[in-house]
Amino acid sequence: MWHPKTVEFDDRMKKLFDEVDNYIEDIYGDKYLLHPARLPRGEAANPEMDGLFNIGANFTPGFGSELGRGYIIDVSMSTLEKVSENVRKEIYEAAARKVRELLPIHFPERELTVNRDKNHYKITGDFSLGGT
Repeated sequence: MWHPKTVEFDDRMKKLFDEVDNYIEDIYGDKYLLHPARLPRGEAANPEMDGLFNIGANFTPGFGSELGRGYIIDVSMSTLEKVSENVRKEIYEAAARKVRELLPIHFPERELTVNRDKNHYKITGDFSLGGT
């Protein structure tokens, strides 16, 4: 069973990343052919399940990281085409910028930042559940 504040945090994070997914789809969604097993954008109830991108975040305890614990921003592309490293980098940077822009909107009461952590972008800051 999950703490209600954890459920609320996860729901807000999901909404944030659905916005990021739509933003990246708008810019890059027609640049590569969609994987044949993937639904076209807008055909699934959940943006994670359709379109070229699935963008989200995975919690890491941060062992071995200078930034410590946080959420690694994950960008997955559903294509069989080769995507150059430069384009991948551009997409990750655009996603990180959008997350940076949306964090104060979705989490105005928290101090959350996006920084580069080795080969990834990571959301760090206040993940506390607060008082009762």
